[in-house]
Amino acid sequence: MKEKDQNKKPKYAIRKNDIVVVIAGEDKGKEGKVLEVMANGRVLVDGVNIVSKATRPNATHPNGGIIQKEAPVSMSNVLLKDPKTGKPTRVGRKEVNGKMVRFAKKSGEVIQ
Repeated sequence: MKEKDQNKKPKYAIRKNDIVVVIAGEDKGKEGKVLEVMANGRVLVDGVNIVSKATRPNATHPNGGIIQKEAPVSMSNVLLKDPKTGKPTRVGRKEVNGKMVRFAKKSGEVIQ
């Protein structure tokens, strides 16, 4: 593999701040905003895949104890929410006015 290929970030259909719907797993049917897209093909979704984590006392949590936080979900288990219909949809890419844009496969609506 060439050196410049190793530094390239993968291009995913789902991006930060997109609204997604979980299609598989324990949280199936839940919706949330993407907080972070990770390079290993996982996403952090607000309010989805909540785990309990035991923490020691520190500056942010002076008493320590058990905190609830989101854990990453595989990108294959989420689909983008269609801006027109509100249902889960796959994402396509097409050229509009010389720019590549994402669009919802179900409705054909361009995604900002």
